[in-house]
Amino acid sequence: MKIKITSDSTCDLSPELLRENNISITPLHINKNGESFRDGVDIVPADIFAHVAAGGEICSTSAVSLGEYEEAFKKNLEGYDALVHISIGSGFSVTHHNACIVAENMPNVRVIDSRNLSTGQGQVVLEACRLAKTATDLDEMKAALDEFACRVDMSFLLDRLDYMVKGGRCSLVSALGANILKLKPCIEVVDNKMIVGKKYRGNYAKCMEHYVLDRLENQEDILPERIFIVNTPVSQEVHETVRRTVRECIDFETTYETTAGCTISCHCGEGTLGICYVHQKA
Repeated sequence: MKIKITSDSTCDLSPELLRENNISITPLHINKNGESFRDGVDIVPADIFAHVAAGGEICSTSAVSLGEYEEAFKKNLEGYDALVHISIGSGFSVTHHNACIVAENMPNVRVIDSRNLSTGQGQVVLEACRLAKTATDLDEMKAALDEFACRVDMSFLLDRLDYMVKGGRCSLVSALGANILKLKPCIEVVDNKMIVGKKYRGNYAKCMEHYVLDRLENQEDILPERIFIVNTPVSQEVHETVRRTVRECIDFETTYETTAGCTISCHCGEGTLGICYVHQKA
């Protein structure tokens, strides 16, 4: 069976990984100044940051439409027996629901709820690429990916809170308290939603070191195959600190470094970095 793998632009996989694995992307929409742009096609994160820095309102996002999914699925099925689409988590966008509605009328299409976003979604996409090489039953493949998605561990550390506040994802009172105390909150993806985890205080590079140690040190159930380091722009010092600390904790076979796309950048802003890995089966 020849299976095509597709995903949403929110998976934040690098252009190289998309090409190597023949992954096709359906872009979400970024709304700026009353206009709609396609994530990664008509707009890039630098455009968003420049807009906000110039005093513009925080950009918002909107889902892939039913018509866009129908067109994308039909196009990407050409030359394939089946298609497996990995969507942004159903808890973050109606995008997943829209994909499912379209797939109901396409018996050779399966939609996977990644239960995640950014490279948490990307981890599920790469697992789908691996399974597609030998899969003979779409439902069995979907069941395996559903189980895999529950073991993905995605979190990130914020250096600034204004994007979260203006986007309605963080209360002003909480933000003021964090800013006064110079706190850097860790945002964790748990059960298809984002929650605030541990808060770090002080120099951002030092906070990053402690964040990575807390996530990886002495964790024996983490699969060593791959880890993602994903960021909106951060300093070279911060990036080097994370690379070094990851190496000191676990010798991953592959470390992928990617840049967050427009959807994540809209909500987190500059100075955000996260790590993503997978836990072993219980």
